[in-house]
Amino acid sequence: MDGNLNALTTVFTEFYYWVTVVFMFLIHVGFCMYEVGASRHRNHMHTLMKNIMIIPLVTVTFFFFGWWIYWAFPNFPFFGGLNHEAGAANLPWSQNMATNLSDRITGVFWAAFLLFSWTAASIVSGAVIERIRSSALWVHAVMIGSVFWIIDAAWGWHAEGWMVKYLGYHDAYASGVIHAIAGGYALGVIMVLGPRLGKFAADGTPRDIPPHNPWMLTIGIFLIYSGFWGFYAACNIPVISPEGIGGLLTGDTWTATNIYLAPTSLSAITFNFLMSLSGGLMAAYVVSKGDAFWTFSGGLAGIITASAGNDLYHPIQAMLVGAVGVVIVYNLHYWVERRFKLDDAVGAVAVHGYSGIVGLILAGFLLWGAPSSPYEGYATVNPVGQTIGAVIMFGVLGWLPGFLIAKMQAAAGVLRIPVEVELQGLDYAEHHAYEEAKAEIIAADKAALNGGSVPAE
Repeated sequence: MDGNLNALTTVFTEFYYWVTVVFMFLIHVGFCMYEVGASRHRNHMHTLMKNIMIIPLVTVTFFFFGWWIYWAFPNFPFFGGLNHEAGAANLPWSQNMATNLSDRITGVFWAAFLLFSWTAASIVSGAVIERIRSSALWVHAVMIGSVFWIIDAAWGWHAEGWMVKYLGYHDAYASGVIHAIAGGYALGVIMVLGPRLGKFAADGTPRDIPPHNPWMLTIGIFLIYSGFWGFYAACNIPVISPEGIGGLLTGDTWTATNIYLAPTSLSAITFNFLMSLSGGLMAAYVVSKGDAFWTFSGGLAGIITASAGNDLYHPIQAMLVGAVGVVIVYNLHYWVERRFKLDDAVGAVAVHGYSGIVGLILAGFLLWGAPSSPYEGYATVNPVGQTIGAVIMFGVLGWLPGFLIAKMQAAAGVLRIPVEVELQGLDYAEHHAYEEAKAEIIAADKAALNGGSVPAE
């Protein structure tokens, strides 16, 4: 770092990303609590374990190859080869990927992207509760977290990504880059996995399986809101000089930029985050006729719908986009459920996938003609580019690999748990020691009560 100003900027950026990562960790905590609250008691330990193991599995694989994909794939394979130079600087044995006092940014920037990877995997996890094998879910977690989502980030989020250059794709806070792809992937898996036992009556009528613990579910969604706010900050670069991007920014004042290196501010995105949250909550309350859980989820769906353009929308636009998106998503969810008999246990496909698609398409119309990037020669935002982008995110990189991998797992007999295990509960099948210890202490307590004696210490 040459000079005190550069040193201050570097240390501030390092600290900024570190703080966003800590906030984003709350998303994973929230997903764990939400899933446990939604699942029935006999599956709680299994639900926690499959979510906890997402952390090491996705972290290690993202370290070994996920991060390299982001830097090597922006134009691969359609508009050029691999970017070997950028990729080499982010391989596991690169000096940037270790303790290095001359590089204080790569580690915290890597961590911010890694937390996005956990989020993508957790979205899929929620849709498949109570009937998927843990090992099957972990394969999907690695594939969506360390392969497919990071390919879409390279194409549609990297400043030189081909979708940004040629389609005018604009997705500042990840309507498609994380949410549409994860929702699409979850849809592909549940189409093969099938519904939970008892979800549909003999005549095909869907049954509501209410959450086991609504309090835990509610706290979970509030933690997801909090982490999502940190996620918005993590999608910005906090301080950059105009010279830092080749002089394309004008003026003497250093600025924050969005992921595409266009000027923005935390103030701007705070307006729009909260207004889209509020629009989603109000619309969900109205359209669901006051259903508590759809109202809570509607807040999240509202933010996701507006996220593609929340760097450029007026706050009132953000509120209306969030509200309109929720009305579409709510009706689409129940139409798909009844028409195709699909069981999305927590509404993940709707809240993340359908919201992401709707948000991308709406942004194409509302931001028509706006620059997708500050770089010259890039296509401007347009409805066609955004719609093609939505298809790529949800269908090509999301639904298709999820469906094919689940098909292979089903053919090998390693996707779904046996019927007797589903009826008994996954905790009895996969966590013997925990269940046996519970049964032993309960038996001891009953014996003590019946005999009037105190249990042995």
